[in-house]
Amino acid sequence: MIITENNTVAEVVTNNIKTADIFKKHGIDFCCGGGVSIKKACEKNNVVFSDLEKELLNVNNKVSIANNYDSWKLDFLVDHIENIHHKYVEENTSIVLQYAAKVAKVHGHHYVEVVRINDLFIEVANELTTHMKKEELILFPFIKQLIKAEEKGEKVNLPHFGTVNNPIAMMEDEHENAGDIFKEIKKLSNNFTPPEGACNTFKALYSKLEEFEQDLHQHIHLENNILFPKAVLLEKQNRQ
Repeated sequence: MIITENNTVAEVVTNNIKTADIFKKHGIDFCCGGGVSIKKACEKNNVVFSDLEKELLNVNNKVSIANNYDSWKLDFLVDHIENIHHKYVEENTSIVLQYAAKVAKVHGHHYVEVVRINDLFIEVANELTTHMKKEELILFPFIKQLIKAEEKGEKVNLPHFGTVNNPIAMMEDEHENAGDIFKEIKKLSNNFTPPEGACNTFKALYSKLEEFEQDLHQHIHLENNILFPKAVLLEKQNRQ
């Protein structure tokens, strides 16, 4: 779709629901007030059209690279998890919370499942916030200590949590809980399929929830299946 200043906000969002996040970021109403031209929306919200246009056109241009994560050095993998997946959660949680709250308020009387979806996402958002801080402040720094010790041929002092297995077991339990919550959200939302005639905020919510789940699955895979087993092995070697 060629985007011009004369297109309405609603037209662009209807053509590609992912653009809703761009409009949301700039404070432009794409739902009830989406009938106005992009030019008027930009003027009202002090947004430069050329900047907005660039973001809208790039919305689908996510670089997709088949990475061999298993071959990466552990400290690089830790940084990747923080910079990509933790950052994604931090940047997108508030967007989903706003969408979920609005849809629950406006449509919850007719589609009762969205009220439950709102509650579930609030729960998982709170859990992930605490979860990531524990990783960033406790587990990840210790893994990096193990890496540095291996490089220098040194031993690491026993941490206050005893062994890396303890925080890893806790993280894996929390991963499972987050996964279970998203399974319920997916079921309630009919595999993230909005109902016939749903408004753009409704569509944006389900699109964003699906994207969030995909990122979460990749995030958990990198930790459970690659980072954690290697960290356990590294600590075992360090203790010998």
